[in-house]
Amino acid sequence: MDYDYHEAMKLANQLCFPLYAAARNVTGLYTPWLKPLGLTYTQYIVFLVLWEKDGVSVTEIGEKLMLDNGTLSPLLKKMEQAGYVQRSRCREDDRVVEVRLTDAGRALQEKAKDVPGKVAGCIDLPPEKAQTLYMLLYELLGNQKGKGGKEK
Repeated sequence: MDYDYHEAMKLANQLCFPLYAAARNVTGLYTPWLKPLGLTYTQYIVFLVLWEKDGVSVTEIGEKLMLDNGTLSPLLKKMEQAGYVQRSRCREDDRVVEVRLTDAGRALQEKAKDVPGKVAGCIDLPPEKAQTLYMLLYELLGNQKGKGGKEK
């Protein structure tokens, strides 16, 4: 049977579209609770990394969040200007920039503590399906091929 590119080019046959739409939908659910805190979703996930482990390199944050330096650097600069984090060069290797929470950044965790539960309450998905989706998404992320179809 010949490859039918007309069928392959239908939006309904694209895995990327429901992933994209679901990601936008879910991240949008955070807005009503993050906006009063003065945070974007991306800033929030950076805080999640830092609240879990303070004093992390910019590279490590980027790896955990799958964000490049071009996205992360201006974001961290804004967070620093807002008084939430401090960036400094590592003593052992001055090429490495470490990010540490300030008192204000640590205090923000208390203000944001209800966000995960509020967002979870907006998603009507049984816990076992949510867990399956979580595992499938990380499996997909781990099995990606690089640009041009080459293995990563």
